[in-house]
Amino acid sequence: MATFFSQTRPSNVALLPKFTAGNVMMETPFWHIIANPTAHGGAMGRNWPRIEQVLQNLGFSYAVQFTEAPGHAARLVEDVLLKGGRYLLGIGGDGTNHDIIQGIFARKYVPPEEVTYALLPFGTGNDWARQYGIPHNPQLRLERLLRLQTVWQDIGYVRFMRDGHPDARYFVNVAGMAYDGFIGKKLMEKPVRNKIQYLLAVAQYLWAYKLSKARIEYDGQIVEDCFYTINIGLCRFSGGGMQLVPQAVPDDGLFALTFAREISKLEVMLQTPRFYNGTVLKHRKIDGFQAKSIKVTHVGAIPTLLEADGEFLGETPAVFELLERALRVAL
Repeated sequence: MATFFSQTRPSNVALLPKFTAGNVMMETPFWHIIANPTAHGGAMGRNWPRIEQVLQNLGFSYAVQFTEAPGHAARLVEDVLLKGGRYLLGIGGDGTNHDIIQGIFARKYVPPEEVTYALLPFGTGNDWARQYGIPHNPQLRLERLLRLQTVWQDIGYVRFMRDGHPDARYFVNVAGMAYDGFIGKKLMEKPVRNKIQYLLAVAQYLWAYKLSKARIEYDGQIVEDCFYTINIGLCRFSGGGMQLVPQAVPDDGLFALTFAREISKLEVMLQTPRFYNGTVLKHRKIDGFQAKSIKVTHVGAIPTLLEADGEFLGETPAVFELLERALRVAL
């Protein structure tokens, strides 16, 4: 069992007692917390005093910074890493999680493999945490974190277009295109506050979505069609518990690729249970594969929209590359 000291005791990493994580000897961690007070409609901020009390009762050593706007978490992470911090604890939803990943990987201030990352899920969907069975309850989550068991996960990197200019982003969970990208853009323009609102928005915008033609290239294969959805996943869950890439394995060095060809809107509604119970690949118009690299381009004048980790990014052409076992995740 690890030995921790209180927040008020001076931190000196060189003098900290050691503990074992797997077969690797590591320093007792000083956690740098990046918390989003607006997560889950502001519930995270309202619950921060309770979370802090749990941290202190369990003897964590930590410092905390609160995000002020989208993208701010990445800048806070970069500052922590530049100052020598190596243990990061995010508190927030999938958007906060996505931003923290940018901070770890985008600037390369330190090798990402030196960083240990943990999440206390406090969002609407919490899909990435669902992959690892990470508890939402702060007491249970932080008690589990005391044991500091870690695993390695693959990370995705996608290059795309936004507002006519090339851009790129890392992602840790699932990237969605076609209708998923359309939904991502709509929710960026009009955010929802809870899962019920999200499901209502998905149903509402379905009738406004128009399929367009795209080309998917993966590991030497080419598929060209009108697609209802295209998903590229590292982990299994997205959209508040949907399993659109049930074949995803977080550390196998492969993307899970799922695409649905043209399906009527009524059929989409009737097949909704499949999206959640892991049987989506049994539908005759939905195919699933695993691939090392993937490229999606639009055919014709209408681009195919892109989101990743629930964040709207841009549009095709989109090129996906995989970084094998690049993130150390604290379970």
